[in-house]
Amino acid sequence: MPEISETASTSKQVSDMPSPRRLLSSKKVYEGRIWDVVSDSFKLGEDTDTLVRDYIDHPGAVAVLPMNVDGEVLLIKQYRHPVGMDLWEIPAGLLDVEGEDFVAGAARELAEEADLTAATWNVLVDFFNSPGSSSEAVRIYLARGLGQVPEAERHVRTDEEAEIELHWVPLEDAVKAVVEGRLHNPSAVLGILAAAAARADGFTTLRPANAPWPAHPSQR
Repeated sequence: MPEISETASTSKQVSDMPSPRRLLSSKKVYEGRIWDVVSDSFKLGEDTDTLVRDYIDHPGAVAVLPMNVDGEVLLIKQYRHPVGMDLWEIPAGLLDVEGEDFVAGAARELAEEADLTAATWNVLVDFFNSPGSSSEAVRIYLARGLGQVPEAERHVRTDEEAEIELHWVPLEDAVKAVVEGRLHNPSAVLGILAAAAARADGFTTLRPANAPWPAHPSQR
């Protein structure tokens, strides 16, 4: 099979974008403790058949990759029941507080899960966790200028969070863990790889913490 010529490539900038379709109906078919399942009927075009898709209606989430002055990143170990595994992750949580600012939500999760504060925030990457089955949009922040939450003000972790373990890892070792298949949490994997790419130019091209996030459910 011949190799694809470079001349076959295009200089067009690729970018995801909204694609409104004709929605015929939408109904909640399951109401869960944290998120619901909805069933939508819609058409791709006026002359196409009606399609029905069920998916998780999700409020979105934020995640935080904390990095210290030595270039180490913080990973947390937490049990995840659906996969029956202890996963090394990064602090993260739902945007389930009505009207909460995205960065404020990320700072809350950083404090609750890692007992840390941060003076410098940047956007690392935005992604849909599973766009074929969920509306969940996730934003990952890089947090630097770290400090400790005073012990008297620390969040009391319960349930699975009570077992959280914290571990600082050099960024290059975290990247190695990703490519060797030892890490599986999507926010951790994407955050680590994005941080490694951003470090190549001294983090100068990262978006500010308040960069627009049109993919989040509240903005669509």
